[in-house]
Amino acid sequence: MAFQILLNFFIASVWMFMSSSMNARTFIVGYLIGFLLIFMMRRFFKQRLYIERLWATIKLTLLFFKELTLSNISVLLLVLRPNLNIQPMIFALPTDLEHDWEITLLASLITLTPGTIVLYVSDDQRTLYIHAIDVDDVDDAIDSIKNSFEKAIKEVSRP
Repeated sequence: MAFQILLNFFIASVWMFMSSSMNARTFIVGYLIGFLLIFMMRRFFKQRLYIERLWATIKLTLLFFKELTLSNISVLLLVLRPNLNIQPMIFALPTDLEHDWEITLLASLITLTPGTIVLYVSDDQRTLYIHAIDVDDVDDAIDSIKNSFEKAIKEVSRP
């Protein structure tokens, strides 16, 4: 991925020098030409195009902001309710993530979402123990995390 970005910047710089124009517009045109060349030669690269990983990162960020907003509203409604009828729970979330940074990112995203916090990561790094402020069904909570955050992290990190 880093090679593709550097190659794209190199092509844009060469385009600027060949055009004898050192301004941002010429660089952007060269960058787009470079991206088009990289796109046409994508079968020669071992990894997927860097723009796909960038798009997956943007989707993960938007997913986090959506979940952050929805959980803020949920916690606000719990607090404003006249009678506090909640079911706090600690549950184990088995994860398929392999790298330390993926597990750290998942734990951070869960903890930053109001109403949930990661209490412990098992020694083999295959299970996260999560406390949630109000859980009706543990299986639904696990499926929700696996189908949102974990799936999006896999899209960003997997080749």
